[in-house]
Amino acid sequence: MSNESRSADVIEPLDAAYFEAALDRLPIEALNVAQPELFAAGLAPQYLARLRHEAPVHYCAESRFGPYWSITRHADIEAIELNTEVFSSAHANGGITIGSSADDPQFLPAFLSMDPPNHAAQRKVVAPAFAPERLSAMTPRLRAWAAEILDGLPRGSWFDWTDRVSIEFSARTLALLLGFPQARSRDLIHWSDTMVALPGHPAFVSLDHKLRVMHECFGTFDAIRAERRAASEGDDLISLLARGAETRDMPKEEFYGNILLLIVGGNDTTRNSISGSILAMHRFPESWRKLQADRDLLASLTPELLRWQSPIAHMRRTAMCDATIGGRTIRRGDKVVLWYLSANRDEALFEGADDFVLDRQNARRHLAFGFGIHRCIGARLADLQIRTLWEAILERGLSFEVEAEPLRIPSTFINGYQRVLVRLS
Repeated sequence: MSNESRSADVIEPLDAAYFEAALDRLPIEALNVAQPELFAAGLAPQYLARLRHEAPVHYCAESRFGPYWSITRHADIEAIELNTEVFSSAHANGGITIGSSADDPQFLPAFLSMDPPNHAAQRKVVAPAFAPERLSAMTPRLRAWAAEILDGLPRGSWFDWTDRVSIEFSARTLALLLGFPQARSRDLIHWSDTMVALPGHPAFVSLDHKLRVMHECFGTFDAIRAERRAASEGDDLISLLARGAETRDMPKEEFYGNILLLIVGGNDTTRNSISGSILAMHRFPESWRKLQADRDLLASLTPELLRWQSPIAHMRRTAMCDATIGGRTIRRGDKVVLWYLSANRDEALFEGADDFVLDRQNARRHLAFGFGIHRCIGARLADLQIRTLWEAILERGLSFEVEAEPLRIPSTFINGYQRVLVRLS
């Protein structure tokens, strides 16, 4: 979860022309990808491409998040992900985003921000919620929701696909997974947006305001946890956490951290992939025609979509000792940013990497969900949601137009969309 807090002298959001000019003008040592405005302008891939080609292990000495290393090549990121002894994810060592730190109240420990062996013990507790039999049991409900959402969309007029489809479908699924009331499913989205928002955002004018909303979330889940702890059955995520041997007595801050992790992970990845999917089909009509002609290609849709969209732009590690990557020496304590968005566009592995190619043979090599022990536990559920939605779109023979440029999220962590306007004909 992302800490992109602003200092008093932070430059206000700038337009795409500024970043386009800066990309060619700046010397490579001065390049700073960690600017939310750059992501909002849709130009982060171009900046990352320059780093990948000229300085794949790059040190940025000054940024609003302090100094950091950028790792932009697929092979280097895989190697770092596997080396958990040297490159730590632990909350106490800084956590998993470029701006997180152990002493910042926005950030709490969770199993994703743990190193072995603690990581595996807590991950094992929630794994049954994503087991194949559990997903099979959820499938009829997801199909019914996909049909209801699509059939309720207007025809012939513009609407926001992100709100009406991406968020709605993700919210319902996340509530089902958590055992949270469906009538309040949009609360989960509000809390997720709170967690990844920049303090200073119009909806969260200060850190204190943001923390108040987070504590509203915590109070709600404290009550649910107490209920589930007293119950004798239940396979939702809160029940598993409340009764699991490794998690039932976890400190409150760890419980809260895991709740936030599951909410953000269950919302932002799928939500922005679904928004990205309609954009991909619009911008690459050959892939859309192939899918219409051969529905077996649905099996190829999710991996290529996740590669092309990369809904989580980065994860962060902290060096626990001096290490050499790509001929550069990273010092103990240094912040190391693994740019998934760049790895998934690495031309050394993916030919025509900027294109969405539905039948790409090696799309499953994407790093959108990480690699190694920290690979996203909800990957199979994300695949189920995306496939279910596009099955329903194909069944209805829908055709669509998409407005040229979506409104993007100003975040270096979430690579996604605030608004995508669509018209069904």
